[in-house]
Amino acid sequence: MPIERRPLREQIREELLLRLDRGDFAAGTDVNEAALAAELGVSRTPLREALITLAGEGVLESNQGRGFRFAPVSRKEFRELCAIVAALEALALETSDADHLRAIAPELLRMAREFPDAVAEQQVIERHDDEWHDLLLSGCPNERLLDLITSVKAGMRRYAHLLAGDDAPLEREAAEHRRIAELLQAGELPGAIGALRDNWVNGMERMMARIPE
Repeated sequence: MPIERRPLREQIREELLLRLDRGDFAAGTDVNEAALAAELGVSRTPLREALITLAGEGVLESNQGRGFRFAPVSRKEFRELCAIVAALEALALETSDADHLRAIAPELLRMAREFPDAVAEQQVIERHDDEWHDLLLSGCPNERLLDLITSVKAGMRRYAHLLAGDDAPLEREAAEHRRIAELLQAGELPGAIGALRDNWVNGMERMMARIPE
């Protein structure tokens, strides 16, 4: 694992999330700290710091005396996470600079139109959706709020990969992103906020069918 000039715990966290994205870890499996530290070429201390961070984000569970394990998936948790992200992103959009929103609306619309697929591979959907949502919220001045959104999304992202895998086709509704961009372009912020909430709710319902009861 290449070492960069950033806190080692952050690099380890990102590496573990990347491996989770690749499907290297299964939900409910224990983390072998000694083996993982040796594999990454790091000491146990920064690894444990990264694991504690991931536990705080909901990616891992920590049990007294038993170490860490990758959190199991549940319909209840996924529904709760989607509701939280929908509310937080709506707040971030509501508090964004109005001039900035009008300025980025054409680019948001262009990005939405260039990815019209109703069904695509999970990794393709995630890449496009992350870029689109990052631009959408780029005018929010509240850095703590944006950090919180990133943290909650870390707990969510394992669902698509654990349940579907990177290459599995997933349904999406391209028109939802176009609608949000069109409302912003028209200066209708309340409508865009409502459409953003709907986008998260509808995305949740599309994934719920894949989560075991």
